[in-house]
Amino acid sequence: MGKADFLSPKAIGNRIKAKGLQKLRWYCQMCQKQCRDENGFKCHCMSESHQRQLLLASENPNQFLNYFSEEFKSDFVELLRRRFGTKRVHNNIVYNEYISHREHVHMNSTQWETLTDFTKWLGREGYCKVDETPKGWYVQYIDRDPETIRRQEELERKKKQDMDDEERSAKFIEEQVRRGQEGKEPEVCLCAEKEKINMTVVWVTITICFYFYSTTLGPSALKAAASAKRKESSHSRDSKDKKKKSALDEIIEMEEQKKKSVRSDNWIQANIVVKVITKKLGEKYYKKKAVIREVQDKYTAVVKMIDSGDKLKLDQSHLETVIPAPGKRVLIVNGQYKNTEAILEGINEHKFSATLTLDSGRMKGKTVEGIAYEDFSKLA
Repeated sequence: MGKADFLSPKAIGNRIKAKGLQKLRWYCQMCQKQCRDENGFKCHCMSESHQRQLLLASENPNQFLNYFSEEFKSDFVELLRRRFGTKRVHNNIVYNEYISHREHVHMNSTQWETLTDFTKWLGREGYCKVDETPKGWYVQYIDRDPETIRRQEELERKKKQDMDDEERSAKFIEEQVRRGQEGKEPEVCLCAEKEKINMTVVWVTITICFYFYSTTLGPSALKAAASAKRKESSHSRDSKDKKKKSALDEIIEMEEQKKKSVRSDNWIQANIVVKVITKKLGEKYYKKKAVIREVQDKYTAVVKMIDSGDKLKLDQSHLETVIPAPGKRVLIVNGQYKNTEAILEGINEHKFSATLTLDSGRMKGKTVEGIAYEDFSKLA
C-alpha cells in the first residue's frame, strides 16, 4: 500500500503525531529514532539499519557511552546555568525541562542509571553544589567564569562599603542615646537662641532623624541635615515648623525617586557596542567588540563583530558593556535613567562608576554621578 498524499488527512495526522513528545522507552538513542508504540520499537530493533548500528557500537562501546554521557552532561549543565543561574533548584525540575526538548540525549544511553546518580556525580566533580532534603535532591550551579567572579567581587566590595557606612551611623546613634541617658549634651545640639530644650525631646528627635537619614540617604546626608537644622534655629517657632515640613517633604520626594530606580535583569539594547567575554567561541571572538543588531526574547542578542563582520547569536551573560573615552555618546541600559542617551564626562576608577550628562528625555542637560560601569555602554 502506497503512502498517503502529503495534504491528505492521514498524512497530516501522522505528522502531528510525529511532532510531539513520545515515551522515552520507545526511543533508540543509537539510531536517534523515536517510535510511537511498543510494536514500532520492536520492528525498529529488528531492522537492518539498527543491527548495523549495534555492530558499530560493539566495536568500541566505551567510545559511544562516553560521547553520550558528555553530551548529556554538557546540555544539562548549560540549561541549569542559563535557566536558573546560581539559584538552588530541585534536580527534577531541571530534568523535566531538559527532556521537554525532543532531540535531547536520553539518560538510558549514558553512564548514569538514575537522576540521583547523575546529581551526586555533579557534586563530586565540582560542577554544582548538591544537598539532599526530604523533598529530594537540590542542585546549585557553581559559576567559575573569571569575569563573573570579578563582577561579584566588585558588588560584594560595594555592599561591604555600604554596610560600613550603616554601621558607623548606628554607632553614632548609640553614642547619642548613651549620652542622652547619662544626662550629657548630645554632640548635635538643636537649640534656638541658646534656649534649653528638654533632653527627652532632643534625644527622640535625633534618634528618629539619624535613623531616617542613615537608612535612606547615608552618612553624607547627616551633615547636611545638621546644617539645615542649625539654619532653622535662627527663625521663629512658626517659621521653624514650616521649614521642618518643607524639609520632610523634600526627604519624602527623594525617597520616592529612589524607589523609582528599579533595576531589571535584562540590559542588552540594539545599536550599542558590547564585548564578547565567553571563551566557548574560541580566541577569535574572545574579548572582541561587536554591535548588537537585534534583541530576541530579552536575553538573546544578534551581534555583528566589528573586526570580522561575522554575525553571532549570544546570550547576554556572554556579553559586557563597553566604556568609551570621555566626551563620547553612550546609552544607559539599566537603572533609573534606562534607555536614555548621555555623554560620558568622566569615570571614577575607585568606585567603578562614571559621571554622565543626559542628552535625551525630560531631564536633558542634567549631570548624574555614580552610574555603574555595567549600567551604560557605548553607542554604535
